[in-house]
Amino acid sequence: MSNRVEREAEDNYEAENDASPVSADVVDNSYVGETRSELRNQVPVQRDEAPYEDPMQPPYSNSDQQLDDDEREAIDQSNIMSGDRLRHAKPSTANKYNEGPGEDDLPDVVRYGDSGVSGTKRLS
Repeated sequence: MSNRVEREAEDNYEAENDASPVSADVVDNSYVGETRSELRNQVPVQRDEAPYEDPMQPPYSNSDQQLDDDEREAIDQSNIMSGDRLRHAKPSTANKYNEGPGEDDLPDVVRYGDSGVSGTKRLS
């Protein structure tokens, strides 16, 4: 790790000797043209200076207002059930809400692994 003096010296050296400092507006379209003819026109590639639609619209895009609007649009009011039908269902089976047999309800040969056939073949 360099110290402050070394970093300043490196910065000064680069400022004086860098033959082509990068400007703020760099346009590089070398990736746009496909070199293999069989792949040309297969995947569209947009040039750097081509216009595009920016979904960010400051300051609205990153705001509580935008989040509220998105949430309101996402909730379909027609899918919301009225309150009486929500969490008031009564169990309809003898063991209340039937989740199937538990481990205790299985026969002992199955429960303790005394029964069953392996799906692998023995080599001996």
